[in-house]
Amino acid sequence: MSKVLIIGAGIMGLSTAYYLQKKGYQVTIIDKGEIRDSCSLGNAGMIVPSHFVPLASPGMITRGIRWMFDRKSPFYVRPSLNMDLLKWGTKFVRYANKKHVSAAAIPLRDLSLLSKKLYQDLAREEDFKFELSNHGILAYYKTEKAAEEEAHLAAKGNELGLDMAVLDADACRKLQPKLNLDVLGAVHYRCDAHLYPAKLISALSSYLENNGVEIRRGEEVQHIVKQEGKIVCVHTENGVFEADHYVLAAGSWSPAIAKTAGLSISIMPGKGYSFMEPEKEERMTIPALLCEARVAITPMNGSLRFGGTMELDKINNRIDMQRVKGIVESVPKYFPDLKPALPSAEQVWFGFRPSSPDGLPYIGRTKQLTNLIVATGHGMMGLSLGPATGFLVSQLIGEESLEMDVSMFSPDR
Repeated sequence: MSKVLIIGAGIMGLSTAYYLQKKGYQVTIIDKGEIRDSCSLGNAGMIVPSHFVPLASPGMITRGIRWMFDRKSPFYVRPSLNMDLLKWGTKFVRYANKKHVSAAAIPLRDLSLLSKKLYQDLAREEDFKFELSNHGILAYYKTEKAAEEEAHLAAKGNELGLDMAVLDADACRKLQPKLNLDVLGAVHYRCDAHLYPAKLISALSSYLENNGVEIRRGEEVQHIVKQEGKIVCVHTENGVFEADHYVLAAGSWSPAIAKTAGLSISIMPGKGYSFMEPEKEERMTIPALLCEARVAITPMNGSLRFGGTMELDKINNRIDMQRVKGIVESVPKYFPDLKPALPSAEQVWFGFRPSSPDGLPYIGRTKQLTNLIVATGHGMMGLSLGPATGFLVSQLIGEESLEMDVSMFSPDR
């Protein structure tokens, strides 16, 4: 029985372990923290085939510069003499063009649609109840400029075979009559879905541990030993792990781990914040994206989760309450009756989205180490793309025909 060691216990690592265990592999997962610390837990829980435009797109540079001067803005790059950030930024600028956006659309669509199908399959399994809902997502806008951008996106999405509809304000109200709106309209991403991340991660980890997968918490990688183009073993502060195959799925910590094996992976941590409030009236039943504010709101577990911001910086434990305040203040501008209170710093969750400079994930083998597969760099779509990534990694390890072409996601690009 072949042994697989997975570094990272977020949605990528857990999904990969799930599909490998199903195929009979002996799987061990190691993670430097607890599973409850992963970036997969506090996100908006959205499954988004609608997101076929990568972060590296033409409009982001202009917007990013403008947002840099607003303490409450949804995007911020902390100025520093960080060489990794400078290299990342140079690549980002190079990829932020129409040609790249066009080339990325179909691979991102296919990866998302595969993930959605796999989530639907998983939800039919016994003991996998994670509030999967297929009502889509509503992307609300207040300005004509945003309306035009969303209409263009919807038209492109429909060309790609995705179900996306432009709605006026009255049509939006009919979908959720309890919700008071102050918007021009929305695009209904009918192709999308959502779930409750905490229940998903709990169900996955419980299933794995009940079915022979060993999850070792508190195992921080210190060094990777390689020989003749292969990984021989992985050293942590507590021991040595040997396997036939290795998977790097450590999110924003992946570059530092890769460096111990002599590999370079370009990722910047994009910090995001979220918090929850009870919502007994159930006014919102379909998740919302606030286009101008770049805020996500998702109904889950009898509450609403509010989330947003993208802070590119080194990994740190700072909570910028001004950016949290920006999330809070944006909500009543779209929904006058929804007035979330500003949470305390202790009530704010934050996580680091592993963001590649071209906005595409890294999925595949490396030329330098033939028994290593990289599965990271999914940015804000980590939870959405987890099952598809894990499934494809299991096919790569088994040297099977792949469900889809992953060449554009090569870690050697």
